[in-house]
Amino acid sequence: MSQEFNHQTYLSPFTWRYGSAEMRHIWSEAHKRRLWRQLWVALAQAQQEIGLVDQTQVDDLRAHIDQIDVDRAHEIEAEIFHDLMAEVKTFAEQCSVGGGIIHLGATSMDIEDNTDALRLRESLDLLLGKLTALMAELATQIERWGTTPIIGFTHLQPAEPTTLGYRLAQYGFDLLTDLTELRHVRTGIRGKGFKGAVGTSASYEELLAPAPDATAENKPSWTTAQLEAQIMAAIDLEPFPVATQTYPRKQDWLVLNALAGLAGSLYKFAFDLRLLQAPSLGEWGEPFGRRQVGSSAMPFKRNPINAENIDSLARFVATLPRVAWDNAAHSLLERTLDDSANRREIFPAAFLATDEIVRRATRLIRDLRIDEAAMARNLEKYGTFAATERVMMTAAKLGADRQEMHEIIREHSMAAWADLAAGQPNSLPERLTADERLTRYLSQEQIIDLLDAGHYVGDAPTRAAFIAKTIRENISG
Repeated sequence: MSQEFNHQTYLSPFTWRYGSAEMRHIWSEAHKRRLWRQLWVALAQAQQEIGLVDQTQVDDLRAHIDQIDVDRAHEIEAEIFHDLMAEVKTFAEQCSVGGGIIHLGATSMDIEDNTDALRLRESLDLLLGKLTALMAELATQIERWGTTPIIGFTHLQPAEPTTLGYRLAQYGFDLLTDLTELRHVRTGIRGKGFKGAVGTSASYEELLAPAPDATAENKPSWTTAQLEAQIMAAIDLEPFPVATQTYPRKQDWLVLNALAGLAGSLYKFAFDLRLLQAPSLGEWGEPFGRRQVGSSAMPFKRNPINAENIDSLARFVATLPRVAWDNAAHSLLERTLDDSANRREIFPAAFLATDEIVRRATRLIRDLRIDEAAMARNLEKYGTFAATERVMMTAAKLGADRQEMHEIIREHSMAAWADLAAGQPNSLPERLTADERLTRYLSQEQIIDLLDAGHYVGDAPTRAAFIAKTIRENISG
C-alpha cells in the first residue's frame, strides 16, 4: 500500500527542521535501497566471474539499480514482514532476466551491514568537510583577537585577564581533538563483508563447491575469502576479518562517541556565548536578523536562540552512545535482533543533529558580535583585582614581606569589591596608592601602571597564534 507522509501526521524534526538536505539524502530510504541494489549487483558480478551466473543476468540487475519503488516494497513487506526480502522481490519483479539470482548465497546482514558502513562513511565525510570549514572560521577569529585583553572567569567569577583569541583557542584545541578522532573513526570504518548467517561463510563455500557432474574446467577455483574480497573491492570497502551475523557493534559505539565528543565541544562554546551575551557582561552576541523576533511577549528581547539550539541538540547526541553501547554489549552469541529498531533511528538522528550543530556553530563563529567597549569595561571593572598579583610580586622583589603584602591587598580588595557591589566606582587604585605600607616599596605611578590588567595576559597571544596555525595545518592536510 502507498504510504504518504505530511504535516497531518507525525514527522521527526530531522525530517525537515534540523540537518542538511545532503545528510538527509544519505539516510533516506531510497538511498539505502539503492546501495542494497549496488551490493546485489557486486555480488552477482563476482559470481559471474566464477561462472555461477550469466553476464546478461548481471546486466539486467545493473540496468534497474535506480528503479527504486518504495511504495511497492512496502506493499510486499506488509504481507511478508521482512523489509529486505520485500526489496529483493521488488527488484526481482523489475528484472525479468536477472531477478532469479538476486541475493544468491547471502544473508540479510551481508547487505544491510555493508550498506550501513557505507552510509556511516559517507556521513563522516560530509561532516568532516563541514567541520574543517568551521575550524577555518575559528582560526580567523583566533588570529583577529589573539592580543585583545579581556577579563577571564573561573568559578563564574572574575579572575585574571586573558585574551579573546586565547579563549577562542580553547575551543579550537577541543575541536582539533574531535577532528583527529573523527578522522580516525572514519579511516577505521569496515563492512561485515560477505560471511553469511553466522560469519562462517558456509553458504558461500557451499556455493563455490563444484557440482557433482562438473568437469575440471567448470569447477570454481575461488575461495570464499577471494569472493568476499572481489565484492568488497567493487564497493571500495574493507571488511572486518571476523564477524558474526553482523559486523562488530563496537564500531557503532565508536562513531557515536566521536559525534558526541564534537557535540560536547560545541556545546561548551554555545554555553559560553549564552553567558557572555547576558546584559550583565554583554561581551558577545549572536548575529541577529533585522526582522528577527526574540520573544512573543517581550519585543525587546535578543535571545541566543542558535546557541540554545546547539546545546539542546548536543544534549540529545550525548545520550546516543549509550544506546550503541547497549547494542554492542547485548549482541548475544552470534546475533540478536534487539538492536535493529533503534539503529534505524540513532544513526540518522545523531548525524543530522550533529550536522545542524556544526551548521549553526559555523554561523555563530563567523558572524560573532564582539562588543569591544563591553570587554574593555569589564576588564577595567574587574581587572585591577587580578592585577594586584603584579603589585604583590613586584613589592616582594623589592624586599617586602610577601605574606604582609597579600593581607594588605586582600583587605583593600574586599573593601573595593563592596563598593562595586553597592554601585560605586572601583576604589581599589585609590586605596592601594594611599597605603604607605605599599608606597614604601612602590611609587603611586608604579602601582597604577601595575594595575593595568591589559598587560597581564602572559603568553596568551603566542599560544593563541600557535593554535590558529595548528588548526590551519590540520584542516589543510
